[in-house]
Amino acid sequence: MHKLSIQQMSEQLQSRQLTSVALTQHYLDRIAKFDPELNAYITVTPELAIAMAKEADAKLDAGNAHPLTGIPIAHKDIFCIDGVKTTCGSKMLSNFVAPYDAHVVEQLKELNMPILGKTNMDEFAMGSSSESSYFGPTKNPWDLKAVPGGSSGGAAAVIAAGLAPLATGTDTGGSIRQPASFCGISGIKPTYGAVSRYGMIAYASSFDQGGPMTRSAQDSAWLLTAMAGFDLRDSTSFEQAKPDYTTELNASLKGLKVGVPKEYFGEGLDAGVATVIKTAIAELEKQGAQVVEVSLPNKDLAVPAYYVLAPAEASSNLSRFDGVRYGYRCENPQDLNDLYTRSRSEGFGAEVKRRIMVGAYALSAGYYDAYYLKAQKLRRLIKDDFMKAFESCDVIVGPVAPTPAFNIGEKSDDPISMYLADLYTIPVNLAGLPAMSVPAGFVEGRPVGLHIVGNYHAEAKLLNVAHQYQQTTDWHKQMPAAYQ
Repeated sequence: MHKLSIQQMSEQLQSRQLTSVALTQHYLDRIAKFDPELNAYITVTPELAIAMAKEADAKLDAGNAHPLTGIPIAHKDIFCIDGVKTTCGSKMLSNFVAPYDAHVVEQLKELNMPILGKTNMDEFAMGSSSESSYFGPTKNPWDLKAVPGGSSGGAAAVIAAGLAPLATGTDTGGSIRQPASFCGISGIKPTYGAVSRYGMIAYASSFDQGGPMTRSAQDSAWLLTAMAGFDLRDSTSFEQAKPDYTTELNASLKGLKVGVPKEYFGEGLDAGVATVIKTAIAELEKQGAQVVEVSLPNKDLAVPAYYVLAPAEASSNLSRFDGVRYGYRCENPQDLNDLYTRSRSEGFGAEVKRRIMVGAYALSAGYYDAYYLKAQKLRRLIKDDFMKAFESCDVIVGPVAPTPAFNIGEKSDDPISMYLADLYTIPVNLAGLPAMSVPAGFVEGRPVGLHIVGNYHAEAKLLNVAHQYQQTTDWHKQMPAAYQ
């Protein structure tokens, strides 16, 4: 059952060959069997899942169900779900039960998609390996010694191991695409504003963007269509009719101009990853795409700019977690100052504290112009680079990360090295563009993803390129041997 595509599941549910209760129980059984070694879920919600599955079956029996009705889903533990613990991977929120639904959750609940649980993640989405979670690291199903990527590493691992057919993720500096690449699944970060951030715990508000994590591009198109849409409660949500991202999936790639930045294949890129990506580009050419060289000259400025701007926003967003209104509170505070100080120092992990301090420093009097303002100017240069490149191509392709998944603990003591794992993904977030990762091969048994970047609101084109690539390759159909 867990090897079926979303379209196949939907057809069997609609024809009543399969019930949502049976499908949901199948995944709950696999979670009970495999999750103890992967640690990909923080919270599993079997009673909620079965109750929602029964409601879905009733709707399917009535014959008026949506194509996604009855298909279970896992949510990253950054999305609030009414009555369910929402921790964001942090001790600070380890006892927080959300009193409302995120907009994404609201929309998928309306379609009667049973909720299997909440997936593990780097604390407050700060990380590239899913090692900084208060609930322990998640392991990569392809190699238990390796990280699954971050911060949506739990979501990527549950899709790769067949512990959920669909999952939601968020991408602030590459947190959908990098774990998708490391775990051999498909994941798309939409244009900033395409998916509402209401009910999504904020890390860096001008970067955070929710999106789907699935086995194939076709599955991503189905889920993104359900997740996207205008939300009055998010001032950055753009107002437009609800899009249908499935309509262009089967369009031919003949005449498509694929831009390959000359800066992408330089120093620092693993030779095996470079070979995989060049082979994938050649496959697109076989389908009629035309490869053109483009330039993104300010690519290397993206990481330093991001690690000024994102921590600056984080230091502001996380100021609300003070031990007073909700979340973790220290034992026996001596006075108000002691309550604030110890609650925050005991509730936050090391990486979160590091970014709060960097952000507070960048925003402090006397340093604003030197760091924050300069970083905003770099952000504009990077956006202009993309706009100039898109004058000569329809999409840009390249690697998602400079290496395949690294080992657990390998970069824990070297945050700069960890930050560079997002070298290819961060520029996209600075510009607010859509981009996705699709499986393209393996290096020493660990998956490698092909990065496809589009112009604003070009999600349908990205999904079309990815779907056509997956019509002639089978990387997206492969599963780790231990989880077949």
